Amino acid sequence: MNPRPTPPTPAPAMARIVERNIAELLKRRQAEEARRTWQERLADAVTTFADSLAFVFIHLALFGGWLIWNAGWLGLKPFDPSFVVLAMFASVEAIFLSTFVLISQNRMSAQADKRAELNLQVSLLGEHEITRLVALVAEMAKKLGIAEGHDPELAELAQDVKPEQVLDTIEHHEQRSSPASPTA
Repeated sequence: MNPRPTPPTPAPAMARIVERNIAELLKRRQAEEARRTWQERLADAVTTFADSLAFVFIHLALFGGWLIWNAGWLGLKPFDPSFVVLAMFASVEAIFLSTFVLISQNRMSAQADKRAELNLQVSLLGEHEITRLVALVAEMAKKLGIAEGHDPELAELAQDVKPEQVLDTIEHHEQRSSPASPTA
């Protein structure tokens, strides 16, 4: 006799703030989806279909049938014996598909830029809050006579990070480490 399987234990409840943030982000995503224009919806639908196995199978059937018919293997009169029409059809389709894909990618890129901006702002806010906490804890440690309160590194950690200085430093290091570009 097999013992009964034990039901999975429920996951511990997340902090309310995490659940609130998830709900707000989902609400925001749904609002953005609702604001999409019909052109964006069409581009996304075409891109989604072009990214499916159904699309591949339809093309295998169409192009395969076209090739078999026009190669004369079916005993039917070829309508495109040189396959020029097939090549033109495929080229026009490729132009339209690439346009739809670019439209969808541009929209997704804009969304990714917004998320990256939000991430940066939240990170900068978190950095600022942590910097303030370091300064407060360092002062408390000094007042209580704790030796670590006099660590010289704490003074540096208690200063706000300026993103523009970080970017300048990164660019400076990249320039130093990249090989010199040849000049003509």
